[in-house]
Amino acid sequence: MELMTIVDVPSPGFAIEPQEKMLFVGSCFADNIGRRFEEEKFRAVVNPYGVMYNPASILHTVERCDEAPGTAFITLGTNHVYRLKATGEIVDNCRKRPQALFDEQELTVDECAGYLSRAVDILVGRNAGVKVVLTVSPIRYAKYGYHGSRLSKAVLLLAAECVVKRYGNCVYFPAYEIMNDELRDYRFHSPDMLHPSPQAVEYIWQRLHDVYLSDAARQFVKDWKPVKDALGHKPFNPDSDEYRAFMDKTMLKVAELSRKYSGLELDEGIVEMKGRLR
Repeated sequence: MELMTIVDVPSPGFAIEPQEKMLFVGSCFADNIGRRFEEEKFRAVVNPYGVMYNPASILHTVERCDEAPGTAFITLGTNHVYRLKATGEIVDNCRKRPQALFDEQELTVDECAGYLSRAVDILVGRNAGVKVVLTVSPIRYAKYGYHGSRLSKAVLLLAAECVVKRYGNCVYFPAYEIMNDELRDYRFHSPDMLHPSPQAVEYIWQRLHDVYLSDAARQFVKDWKPVKDALGHKPFNPDSDEYRAFMDKTMLKVAELSRKYSGLELDEGIVEMKGRLR
């Protein structure tokens, strides 16, 4: 008996390698998935200028930052934009200025696809081999009304499809579909009933991990997990001999991983901990 529908996640035709240089731009769902890649020691830059919800603001981030990633994830949240009445420009953040200064508008499918295409062109100009993964955030926007939120997502889905068909280096990852068709129970939502719960984010990460990561990257994640868990351990008595011995063993594992994976970058917390144990 099948008790849930499983969303197919097609192979993207490429594989993400260990410690790959990555860029995540878009909604807060891009933050969630980007942080997971950071935790697994990929060289991820996540929303360097803050969360961006619409394709125009996502383009603005790509234009401003000088990253040349191997893989870029673009997560689309909404087709609604705010234009400053005085200039007509689309703003990325209203900065708590009076609402009367702005006009809210909805981008068309063609406009969304146009902004995304310009972002892809910039990324390709910096790295001809870049892979671009488009996703639509599963987060619903209650302020539009639930029908309005669905219409907004539909525009984004159509725009993403246009861009995927236009560029050979672009693929679509079905985060929106996994959340709405696979994880249909409200237990997979945060208390606001709109955002995915940590469990749902972890599930979507696992689906991505299983299909998009290379064999070497999946092995690295497996090798890194016990070290990550050990480093996250909060001791009852950090000055005890037992804890120092535990951390000495952990640092030996870190050193072994550094030798096995030459690109492994130690964060400041690990470096500081190594210094205290000497």
